[in-house]
Amino acid sequence: QVQLVEGGGGLVQAGGSLRLSCTASGDITSINAMDWYRQAPGKERELVASSTKYGDFVKGRFTISRDNAKNTVYLQMNDLKPEDTAVYYCDAHIINLYGILGDYWGQGTQVTVSS
Repeated sequence: QVQLVEGGGGLVQAGGSLRLSCTASGDITSINAMDWYRQAPGKERELVASSTKYGDFVKGRFTISRDNAKNTVYLQMNDLKPEDTAVYYCDAHIINLYGILGDYWGQGTQVTVSS
């Protein structure tokens, strides 16, 4: 089994910062990708950041980084805006011990930005 555990969400005032983390554990051979998505109430889930692109709304405010030794991906979010309020999800493409590639999602972490 593979698990993704996220953390770092919370309540912050507009203009503030948060750092999200997502750690993969379990029967892992290798991790091909670890990305961040978000979903606001009443809206579709959208890509926030991957290793190759950011959502158009990011506009240089967020940075994705990865610590391969810890199987962890981070999302540093600066200059947060109320419209960034959403549940943030980690998505990882992981090859398990049997050589099977799977798409795994974290449980989500709530980010709330007050005006």
